[in-house]
Amino acid sequence: MREPAADNNHSNGSSSPPPPPPQALLERLKDYGQEDAFAFWDQLSSDQQNFLVQEIESLDLPRIDRMIRCSFQSHGLPAAAIEPVPESFVSTVEDRKLEDREKWWNMGLNAISDGKLAVLLLSGGQFMIVFTSCFSFFYLIFLMFEFQMQGTRLGSSAPKGCFNIGLPSGKSLYQLQAERILCLQRLAAQSLDRGSGNVVPIHWYIMTSPFTDKATRDFFKSHKYFGLEMDQVTFFSQGTIPCVSKDGRFIMETPYQVAKAPDGNGGVYSALKYSRLLEDMSTRGVKYVDCYGVDNALVRVGDPTFLGYFIDKGVASAAKVVRKAYPQEKVGVFVRRGKGGPITVVEYSELDQSLASEINQGTGRLRYCWSNVCLHMFTLDFLNQVANSLEKDSIYHLAEKKIPSIHGQTFGYKLEQFIFDSFPYAPSTALFEVLREEEFAPVKNANGSNFDTPDSARLLVLRLHTRWVVAAGGFLTHSVPLYSTGVEVSPLVSYTGENLEAICRGRTFHAPCEITF
Repeated sequence: MREPAADNNHSNGSSSPPPPPPQALLERLKDYGQEDAFAFWDQLSSDQQNFLVQEIESLDLPRIDRMIRCSFQSHGLPAAAIEPVPESFVSTVEDRKLEDREKWWNMGLNAISDGKLAVLLLSGGQFMIVFTSCFSFFYLIFLMFEFQMQGTRLGSSAPKGCFNIGLPSGKSLYQLQAERILCLQRLAAQSLDRGSGNVVPIHWYIMTSPFTDKATRDFFKSHKYFGLEMDQVTFFSQGTIPCVSKDGRFIMETPYQVAKAPDGNGGVYSALKYSRLLEDMSTRGVKYVDCYGVDNALVRVGDPTFLGYFIDKGVASAAKVVRKAYPQEKVGVFVRRGKGGPITVVEYSELDQSLASEINQGTGRLRYCWSNVCLHMFTLDFLNQVANSLEKDSIYHLAEKKIPSIHGQTFGYKLEQFIFDSFPYAPSTALFEVLREEEFAPVKNANGSNFDTPDSARLLVLRLHTRWVVAAGGFLTHSVPLYSTGVEVSPLVSYTGENLEAICRGRTFHAPCEITF
């Protein structure tokens, strides 16, 4: 958005008083208790006044007012009673038979080779902020500091997918995911004995936010889409919602700009609808959508086994889950709302500690043990249903944050929807257990933190790939202690450790190193 000029027409001694704010627009704001948005009108330049008018006119005030009122009314109310997810809803690792895994792998590859799978990356958020104000040099510095501290826990102002976690290859999270798509395309073509010229591309839809969109597009362009075809990658941006104070009023980021924040990863549903990308998927012949978060260094993008399981179960939605490590672990868990109710997720802060510690005497597991790790599969039909249903649902989660404002910072709320808000709408949901050490290496905090750092994710990747190499007959030597090193297998070489014997058997690799073609 164009930065308004900071002229001094209203403060240079001119005898002409500033024009009043548009009366009709002011009356509309008063109808919703938001007239304070014009509190600094007389102090603004004409360009800044025009900017503010355009800002307010761009807001769907009736819808936003409904969202604020409904969300405030539901905030703090006791949640509906919950039950553990029935065992029959979960495919556990120990119960999975080899023949089932092989069947699902082949079913998934067949669907991929038929062009029925798309992958959907959630890569929005507020990791970069576009400054449109020169209101105060010191205020600008403050904002930069605040967003570095709050929005970029990795210590980087770039979108998280650009981050290099320190693997021997130096690859970013985006590159690791792109190369897994390339490998998966090759495996799908090989499964049907198709030549390399007959590979069916897997379309990659990447949700950004207004704060990360340009940087993400530029990063892909500068890296030539990591070997993917440019036309198989589609970027789209999630929406934003005004941040509000504890009494529900808009927080002003500057005297002429409303503070806004992305609408949560659950904003993907409406973003897909209004970008007409659900129609685009249908036109491409997509039936299934693999959806995941950007900050998992071990994510198996488009996992054929998970896809085959999903197809075999005939459900509308599914999620990969890992076992909760201990009762107080700060992860959301899948539950059943009410007697025989829908599957949904309860955040760790909402789960009573007595329930969190309960043990299932039959299995020896925690009763509420299935952690949500943002690895989901949906049918396209279900995504269409959810996009329409959630749009009518005006209840959003209220995330209490320090919001940069004209007062420096204001304690207020960001309104968000979450990707798992869709699960109660599903007529059927299935959960698929995976092992943390194989599929979940989150990158959320800067090195030096206690968990989920680039260092911890890198070690998980290196240790998994070391096990692959040893299983394929390879040997390792180390220049540093074994517990802190290992080998990296390029995603272009192997997707889940397959086809490594010809490369590794009888060979010795000096760790840390990358094994590639």
